[in-house]
Amino acid sequence: MNRELGIARCGLACCLCSDEIKRMGAEPCTGCESGKCAFAPQCKSYHCSKEKGLKGCYECDAICEEGVLGKAKVKGFIAFIQRYGLEAFMDRLEENEKKGVVYHRAGVVGDYDDCQNAQEVIAMLKG
Repeated sequence: MNRELGIARCGLACCLCSDEIKRMGAEPCTGCESGKCAFAPQCKSYHCSKEKGLKGCYECDAICEEGVLGKAKVKGFIAFIQRYGLEAFMDRLEENEKKGVVYHRAGVVGDYDDCQNAQEVIAMLKG
């Protein structure tokens, strides 16, 4: 896990994604704030949070379903960050990775994507 890459504005785990993408043989993303993200031009989470002066959607009170924000994994990640904080979230991701929870198993789908709702994601994060 590369903690320096942190969490994307939408709540996805850049810190885990880059390593997984690299292992799959693709060019890894360097995170939202690197200025090198290929998805930034069309990313609503990026533009919206930036316009609102927020570090990410996890600092916002609005409930959005745009793009990845409609997925159970992202809803769970955002809810966890809002309840327990960004550092606790990073700690849980790192701990789960050590326990064998896979962020990307096939393409960009991993163990957290198997959860049906935000509560299941939170339960998985808590271990």
